[in-house]
Amino acid sequence: MVFVADSAKYKIVELLSKEGLGEDYFVRVSVTSGGCSGLTYNLDFDNESKPNDQVFEDNGVRVVTDLRSFLYLCNTTLEFSGGLNGKGFYFNNPNASRTCGCGESFAV
Repeated sequence: MVFVADSAKYKIVELLSKEGLGEDYFVRVSVTSGGCSGLTYNLDFDNESKPNDQVFEDNGVRVVTDLRSFLYLCNTTLEFSGGLNGKGFYFNNPNASRTCGCGESFAV
């Protein structure tokens, strides 16, 4: 399961509305090679499902990820931090053994 914190939910709803994207859009999360720790998170809006997608709904938000990425994202919570020192969207990933200083990449 991929979880969505209240902070992320409110920002996702705001962005979907601002971009004029309909209810058929969802949050697509994936993990790719890269970054200073080895793996990087990707987050985007999408409206096309692919074979082998893993689909979750938490806190009223639909989150979709490919099967390979789900192995790294299991039990991860998508969060959002705003304000002067805010990071924007970030992942609270219990599977990460280390992260880089900027929080953009991780290792398992």
